[in-house]
Amino acid sequence: MKNTNNYTKLILLHPYIQKQGSSNRIWLLAFISFFTLAFLGTLIYTRESSSSITNVSKTSIVSSSSSPSPVSGLPVNVINTLLHYASKSNDTYHMPHSDLKPISDVLRKCSSPCNLLVFGLTHETLLWKALNQNGRTVFIDENRYYAAYYEELYPEIDAYDVQYTTKRSEMKELLASTKEQVTKECKPVQNLLFSECKLGLNDLPNHVYELSWDVILVDGPRGDWPDAPGRMAAIFTAGVLARSKKGGNPKTHVFVHDFGGEVEKLYGNEFLCKQNMVEESETLGHYVLERMDENSVQYCKNQSSSSSSSSSMASSSS
Repeated sequence: MKNTNNYTKLILLHPYIQKQGSSNRIWLLAFISFFTLAFLGTLIYTRESSSSITNVSKTSIVSSSSSPSPVSGLPVNVINTLLHYASKSNDTYHMPHSDLKPISDVLRKCSSPCNLLVFGLTHETLLWKALNQNGRTVFIDENRYYAAYYEELYPEIDAYDVQYTTKRSEMKELLASTKEQVTKECKPVQNLLFSECKLGLNDLPNHVYELSWDVILVDGPRGDWPDAPGRMAAIFTAGVLARSKKGGNPKTHVFVHDFGGEVEKLYGNEFLCKQNMVEESETLGHYVLERMDENSVQYCKNQSSSSSSSSSMASSSS
């Protein structure tokens, strides 16, 4: 009889072999997971870094754009072209290039947004609006129909009319009475909206008194005959607005056109002050006034000498 036990084969799978195979798979899975996590981490970090760089770039752009820059935003060659054609106009009363250039230079350097106030609607009205492209430009004129016509023709123009109560023939009397009221109604620092000073314009729109004007141009009203309003009130008002400004740059550039005129030179030196003059020609006076204390009672630092020189000028002109 054959012993079947001698031919029986028993195959056992040792537990170690099973564990070894499972362990290899676990290590492989762990290895893949590690690199997957590493890849995702690298991807997230790269995105965050690029986002940070983008944010920094945007911040730099915003910071640079918020810094003072030329208010007009126009290239220099465009500005020069506008000045050239404006000065070559066939209009009888156009400004020469020598007058346009100083005003343009100040507007170009004025920090944005620049506030420009202009007395008079003239041949250069559209030019001032264009040069002060990113700022606020307001025009004041004595002719309500002309102001309305201009606004209808050019809706972007911000123009208002004002009723002047002065006469050019009263130039000396108005000067004397204003100096007598320097500590009362005609103070150099005040809110003209509530003023009773004869030379103070108190019927302008409210925002004209609230805005801090960086540049003021006096190129109106008319003063060619005795009953014409003259520029006495405009020059006085410009001086008060400049000294009474609440915010922004403490300095205000005030230009007086037709500076060779008797009223323009006399009132300019009296209420804008000769020591504030930075440039003068036969047709343009350029003053720079600074904000003053509300308790001030003198228009000029050396008021006595200024007054005597103005009085002698007035006497010699009579």
